[in-house]
Amino acid sequence: MPDCHSYVIKGSDKTVLIDTGLPGAAKAIEHGLSEINLRIRDIDLLVLTHEHLDHVGSAPVFFDTAMVAAHRLAAMKIQLQDEFAMMNQLFGLPADGFRIDICLEAGSVICLGNYNFHVIHSPGHSSGSICLYEPDQRLIFTGDTIFTGGNIGGVFGSGSISDYIESIKRLSMLKVDDYYAGHGPASSDPPFEFDMAIKRGLTMLEDSKALFEVVRSKGQFEHIRDYMKNLNN
Repeated sequence: MPDCHSYVIKGSDKTVLIDTGLPGAAKAIEHGLSEINLRIRDIDLLVLTHEHLDHVGSAPVFFDTAMVAAHRLAAMKIQLQDEFAMMNQLFGLPADGFRIDICLEAGSVICLGNYNFHVIHSPGHSSGSICLYEPDQRLIFTGDTIFTGGNIGGVFGSGSISDYIESIKRLSMLKVDDYYAGHGPASSDPPFEFDMAIKRGLTMLEDSKALFEVVRSKGQFEHIRDYMKNLNN
């Protein structure tokens, strides 16, 4: 922390890197690649699991030699350098100089020759969050959608608690032996951890309902209602 994990998958045809950490993480990535006899220019495709700066910050290092892919909702925010969605101010760093070459959708398949990663849109932590699932290997890279122990990430900016619950329910239906999160260790018991994550999401939803009761959310939006009425006069 605060950097995320970066994962490299060397297929028979293509080599993919998943996520890059914050700006400044490039040296660590380059060192890690060298330990498996790879270089920055050996990466064919960089896949970003969502738009937060701790996952996309070092993407520009790969712009000269690799294609960059993200879900279209994340891509829009990254290319517009949406500082609110990318959360760069949380890290006190700028969010600029980014591009996306490929907009992914749910159901897209990334073929590496001997591996085929299926893109699963998993909104909740953010609207553009994705997971990458390899059905033959029964493994999945989850970004910040779910962490080991059934923990879930915060709901930031474009995120949604109800979307989060639905996303994890869909993940729980997959045949998964291992999942690898954006932070922390790999999973030890995916079925149990998916179940725990769903329960935590439901608890978060109930807590948010209680919070809205406290702040009397209806009153918070009365000025918006009045403004819309005035537009029609």
